[in-house]
Amino acid sequence: MTADERFIQRGEPRRRGPRGPVSEVVDGPVSDWATDFSHVDPAWTADPYPITDDLRQRCPVAHTDRFGGAWLPTRYEDVAAVAYDTERFTSRGVVVTNFRPSADQAPAGINPPITSDPPFHREARKLLLPPFTKKAITRYEEPTRAFCHSLIDGFDGRETVDAADEYAQHIPIRVIADMLGLPPGDAPRFAGFVHDTAEVVNLPPDERLAKTRRVGDYLREQVRDHLENPRDDLTTYLINAELHGEKLSARHVVGAMSLLLIAGIDTTWNTIGASLWHLATHPSDRARLAADPSLIPAAVEEFLRAYTPVTMARLVREDTHWRGADLKRDDWVLLSFPAANRDPEQFDRADEVIIDRAVNRHAAFGLGIHRCLGSHLARMEVRVALETWLERIGSFRLDEPARVSWSSGQIRGPRALPLLLG
Repeated sequence: MTADERFIQRGEPRRRGPRGPVSEVVDGPVSDWATDFSHVDPAWTADPYPITDDLRQRCPVAHTDRFGGAWLPTRYEDVAAVAYDTERFTSRGVVVTNFRPSADQAPAGINPPITSDPPFHREARKLLLPPFTKKAITRYEEPTRAFCHSLIDGFDGRETVDAADEYAQHIPIRVIADMLGLPPGDAPRFAGFVHDTAEVVNLPPDERLAKTRRVGDYLREQVRDHLENPRDDLTTYLINAELHGEKLSARHVVGAMSLLLIAGIDTTWNTIGASLWHLATHPSDRARLAADPSLIPAAVEEFLRAYTPVTMARLVREDTHWRGADLKRDDWVLLSFPAANRDPEQFDRADEVIIDRAVNRHAAFGLGIHRCLGSHLARMEVRVALETWLERIGSFRLDEPARVSWSSGQIRGPRALPLLLG
């Protein structure tokens, strides 16, 4: 039996997975953020914080009929309550779109462990912990630092650069590609995978599935190559891993790889970019970190809190009354960790960025059973990216602020960040 045949025997992912309820695409500007919110609206993309601050005061749990029905809690305690409640809320869908993953995909979900429910989740997550311990990721620090230097070398003494396009995005792409053993030459494709998975969500189901299918097709090719040519990387680790005494199915392997690739790139890319945007617009903070690099780890935590990149989602299991609202089965609930991290009931001076904040128990990496297993890796990448940038770039500021643009959807960060150096 060939490697390809063995792979198929272990559960080749179906080209078109079972689809749950489909909703009509609702477009157009938001009429009232409390009753008609949209996290893909241009106003949200540009600056969501005034919106969530307002909602927290007058309507802490907003609702919309878009996406077939969705809810948006904005207080830390409410976001945490949903994140920890696996009885009433399922994780089988974590990206809000116009259709729901079918219930028969539970408990594993499409991208285990993030789309997995208990009890399957615990073992699926445990399987991925060893490669992401603080000790395990130390091996990537110096190569990451060298790569950051090479990116800055590539600026060739220019006065202006796009720090999002020419710096921030490339760092996590290189790191996660190396970890998974993916060809370095394929890196340009990964940003497109991120866009199709995390940003283009308000589409008819067939169009959405056509875009996301590209990721699975690519990763299946990579798994087959690893079966024929095993090497010491995270893909081979997943291929050889066992769950309950059996090898992982091909669907599990590809689903987990897709999660690591997309989440490993987009969240860190956005955090590095948002951190540089802050420093470009707050020269006193930039000067302070440049003069005292020992403050950078604390600053990283504050940038994670103040510019949290991730909003996750859950689906309501059954009709339920919660926080004064009547939630229907298969309604979406958006867990806005960015809103939670700006809740003044949870954080002193929550709307300010304090780079040496002493107590900072933020939720940037999530809450509950799905707290980000790659947090040590992300922290290292952001810290090294900022250390290297501040070491090499004396001063910088926005070049034409109107040209700065931000990603749309549940993962937010700069997509264009033109900076004037020196």
